[in-house]
Amino acid sequence: MHGISRRELLRGSSVLPLAAVPFSLGRDRRGDGVDFVPPIGACAGLSRAEALAREGGAYIEISCAGNLIPDRPESEFTARLEQIKNAAVPVRRANGFLPGKLQCTGPDADHEAVLNYAELAFERASRAGIETITFGSSGARTLPEGFPPAEARLQFVATLARMAPLAEKWGVTVAVEPLRRAETNFINRVSEALPLVRAVDHPRVRITADIYHMLVEEDPPESIVEAGAYIHHVHIAEKDGRTAPGVKGDDFRPYLRALSRIGYSGDISIECRWSDFDAQLAPALAALRAQCAEIG
Repeated sequence: MHGISRRELLRGSSVLPLAAVPFSLGRDRRGDGVDFVPPIGACAGLSRAEALAREGGAYIEISCAGNLIPDRPESEFTARLEQIKNAAVPVRRANGFLPGKLQCTGPDADHEAVLNYAELAFERASRAGIETITFGSSGARTLPEGFPPAEARLQFVATLARMAPLAEKWGVTVAVEPLRRAETNFINRVSEALPLVRAVDHPRVRITADIYHMLVEEDPPESIVEAGAYIHHVHIAEKDGRTAPGVKGDDFRPYLRALSRIGYSGDISIECRWSDFDAQLAPALAALRAQCAEIG
């Protein structure tokens, strides 16, 4: 863990002014006239892979807990692995990392159990060809009333610092995801995740910017620019009702423009509440592609 002292973490993320972020890692790297055409996939069950392939989706993002099943024996995972490898589109991202019973912050934090679970998840992800695991896991990190947030920051950074070499060993990147306050009271904005990830100071620990959560939390597009190359993955959905792109016509272009500005070349996963996946998928892909094209 480098770049931030224990005292600074205890004092809170505000001690790291955004001006201290190394913008050279990712700010304003895209040249004029370069199109912004990110691969677009969806967070869904494996049964949706054929629909994604049919509509031109680039990949599918699956649940870590539901498919890599790190809490289940190898014999059960073997069958899941076969399904993953035979999916109609690539399976290269996962979310739903830690179950709520594995606390990584708070008085009941069990870091050894978290790390044991994480390493098995990384090992299975590697075998499945999954490159990124988004670390949202609201239940695992939510703080009980009265627990000092500064102490939670120390716990979280220390756990990530031990998790990073395990992720590196298996070729996986862990991407911390800020979540809206209705889901957790710890790490709600990109600007709150950034100093923690910077403190870990490891290339296998980065950030997932979820534009839905950013919209709800009024986390501005500039947060993406300030985080620069620490943005490793992106989720997206409309603000009201977490609907798919195009349902209500949300304008994502300010956030997409921020991604283009930092030279983002990763994926964008639609993570929404589908009312009819097969009917909504094609319009959602088309709506998001059209907005990307407009800011290219």
